Amino acid sequence: MQAKQPFSVVHELLWAILTLALLLVALAAVHYPYSRRAVERASVNDLRKQIGELTVQVERLKQTQAMPAPLLERYRNSVGYIYGVYRVGFADQPPALRARSAGTGFLVGNGLVATNRHVAEPWYGDRESEALVARGASTTLESLIVFFPGSPKAVKLSAVSVSKSLDLAILRTETSDAVEGLPVLPLAKTAGSPGQPITLIGYPMGIAGMLAKSPNRVYERLTYRSNDIAAAKQLAELSLIRPSVTYGHLGDVINDKLIYDAPTAHGASGGPVFNGSGEVIGVNFAYMDGFSGATLGVSVEALRALLTEAQHN
Repeated sequence: MQAKQPFSVVHELLWAILTLALLLVALAAVHYPYSRRAVERASVNDLRKQIGELTVQVERLKQTQAMPAPLLERYRNSVGYIYGVYRVGFADQPPALRARSAGTGFLVGNGLVATNRHVAEPWYGDRESEALVARGASTTLESLIVFFPGSPKAVKLSAVSVSKSLDLAILRTETSDAVEGLPVLPLAKTAGSPGQPITLIGYPMGIAGMLAKSPNRVYERLTYRSNDIAAAKQLAELSLIRPSVTYGHLGDVINDKLIYDAPTAHGASGGPVFNGSGEVIGVNFAYMDGFSGATLGVSVEALRALLTEAQHN
């Protein structure tokens, strides 16, 4: 069965308002000779109340549908694509593991970028890396850079504050000039309540995802290098570093964890989760394979605490 489109829901509600109005007017006409005052007091007041309630629901649906567009327009350039290279190994030996990592980050202060710990420290949560560390191996972050939309060059990042208990980190850009003029994303006071509409911005599938949206000539030239930093640099030079947006609803809030149904994929880790007012209520960090209703984020309360720590470092 095919799901109803959002606009069809709005149309159904509008028809419901019209149908209800006609029905109540008809009832008033039937009973008019017998109870004129009762009809005027009850039917008209009830009609106004019902129309008012349905109108509010329609307006909320319209806002939900329109929400991603203004958010992208306002904050697109403040949500960057993070690319890193790290290695894990033992002293005086070639690296046992050398790998690339990718994720999303967004501006939360002057030169400060919020993301996940597993983006800032790619070995965090990685079973192969952690097994090597348990045997005495050391970890090294060779490079960590961010590409912001509209900028032709990458900016180096360094860790400022990394949570010891949550998948959350605050990074600092090497120069604040690189992000000068870009808006800082507003943080909500609380995560809010289950059921509210949410919007997620990020880079699902990383370079491959951006290449899929690129013009054919770019796609054909770079698709075989979808994990190569050179491809990301060329996308930046062509102004093709562009995040994706999905939306859904907040399903639950459990301590510092948010559960929502906005679809995502790897590469979107560290992306901002917005409420209907355009405020960040969390940081996306994981999703469950095979079940689109369980995407996970770290709540804004935890982000605020880590940001306060970063601002004093």
